[in-house]
Amino acid sequence: MHRLILFDIDGTLVRGGPAKVAFHTAMLATFGTAGKIESHDFSGKTDPQIVRELLTESGLEDETVDAGLPALWDRYIGELGTRIKENPMRLLPGVADLLEALEARPDVALGLVTGNIIRGARVKLGSVGLADQFAVGGYGSDAEVREQLPAIALERALKTWGVAFAPESAVIVGDTHRDVECGKHAGMRTVAVATGRPPREMLEAAGPDAIFDDFSDVASVIDVLLA
Repeated sequence: MHRLILFDIDGTLVRGGPAKVAFHTAMLATFGTAGKIESHDFSGKTDPQIVRELLTESGLEDETVDAGLPALWDRYIGELGTRIKENPMRLLPGVADLLEALEARPDVALGLVTGNIIRGARVKLGSVGLADQFAVGGYGSDAEVREQLPAIALERALKTWGVAFAPESAVIVGDTHRDVECGKHAGMRTVAVATGRPPREMLEAAGPDAIFDDFSDVASVIDVLLA
């Protein structure tokens, strides 16, 4: 096992689902406001970062935000778990075949680096049958700053597999410029996929090591991931 591939979730592996509605509902119930949520840019940000940006802009102090987070997450996961049964996430093109092919390789380990809190990640992935696909990860519930998450994923990989992956042996895969920037900050290779909200031009400007329109050409994607 000498390559660790760390995937983002939303816009990279899956799309759709009720997360934004669940998040909005939980914000209103917890803080009485969700700020300017309809126009807010969620792409590539951690869940706590999004909450803080929305509420700070609405005039709430950091102490108030921090105090409300535990209740917010409980409400959000409750709403998400209920709503996702009727409105599950959808796998993006090539994802199922790509993960199956990577899982079959003894030299590859799979993980996550995502802005989702860990409970949200599990609900979303569970709705598309990927609940047990990723043994390790760095999540928004670990740190509000995304750049801290790759190191957390590496620490968990060491505890899980006993392998001290060097940053250069890991790959960050995501659909936003923030995924690319996060991977570069960690000294990891970066692969972008243009299946999320940010346009391909924005991804190209971030300078990933490779970029794909989607994962339909599984063989080509694997060649790049394992290069």
